[in-house]
Amino acid sequence: MRIVIAEDSAVIRAGLVEILADRGHETVAAVGDAEALRAAVDEHEPDAAVVDVRMPPGYTDEGVRAAIAIRRDHPGTGVLVFSQYIETRHAAELLGAASSRGAAGI
Repeated sequence: MRIVIAEDSAVIRAGLVEILADRGHETVAAVGDAEALRAAVDEHEPDAAVVDVRMPPGYTDEGVRAAIAIRRDHPGTGVLVFSQYIETRHAAELLGAASSRGAAGI
């Protein structure tokens, strides 16, 4: 599987690359912010994107907004959103965006 990783922590980003490689997946891009994430998905057309919720510049919901845009613009790309923060509103935003389009797989 070809994967794009978006995580602002370089240590976590590198760890995810290693974990995925150990399981036979190819990381085609590993980026640190939502803008770079969207550009990487546009460029590489990955099978999946692993996305942190809070990323630069605002560290609020940039990852969620990017995930919603990816699902809209690249419906064939699966999105896995992860975070150390428990915020059910982010899950509701993602699921609401998917169900409003009849999409699944977020």
